[in-house]
Amino acid sequence: RDKHSPQATMTDAITLKNLGKNFALRILFKNVSASFASGAIHLVIGKNGSGKSTLLRMIGGLVRPTSGEILFANEDVLVGYLGHSTFLYPNLTARENLLFWQKAYNKPASEKKILDMLSHVGLAAFADTRAGVFSRGMTQRLSLARVLLLEPGICLFDEPETGLDKASREMLYVEMRKARDRGACVLWVSHLANDTNLADVVHEVRGKGLHRLESPKEDSAGEEEGKPC
Repeated sequence: RDKHSPQATMTDAITLKNLGKNFALRILFKNVSASFASGAIHLVIGKNGSGKSTLLRMIGGLVRPTSGEILFANEDVLVGYLGHSTFLYPNLTARENLLFWQKAYNKPASEKKILDMLSHVGLAAFADTRAGVFSRGMTQRLSLARVLLLEPGICLFDEPETGLDKASREMLYVEMRKARDRGACVLWVSHLANDTNLADVVHEVRGKGLHRLESPKEDSAGEEEGKPC
């Protein structure tokens, strides 16, 4: 069995218990109970407006659930969030933004790590340029650098491919695998059809619930086993 399949992962990093979320009279989630393992990439799919982004925002502490609980195996776990809001300061340079987030998370200030990360995401030449003048793609890469710099134990990616070119998307996917391989729990919302190939397990938001689908890696492994030699 694939070493990254959910069955091979021993620890649930996140547990949802009877989670509910209402917006006025609209019910997005009702009595949702689920778990997300560490050392795995969890793809969350669903129709537009089904609540995928809201789910990640609740887990990230950006939106309060109406009812139920969100529990973390490690209460001190560092959570990194990359979503539609960049959490960047437009009047600060790329370098200053990353320095701010290092300090905000009580990480040792490291100029070298910041410059290395900016180089990694292709922004070394813009280290001292204000983030407010960046293109959408550059802004997304800087926001990705903000998350990667912190090495969080839980990574929440809400359509992180937005604004990224093909090379940047491939870099993103490599970093998601690296996060999984160091034991992080990666939750990922995406609309790209081929993304299931990267996921260890797929969860679908529908009918006010969250439904775990078969692991695409297990499916492909089963197909391979069933083929004649």
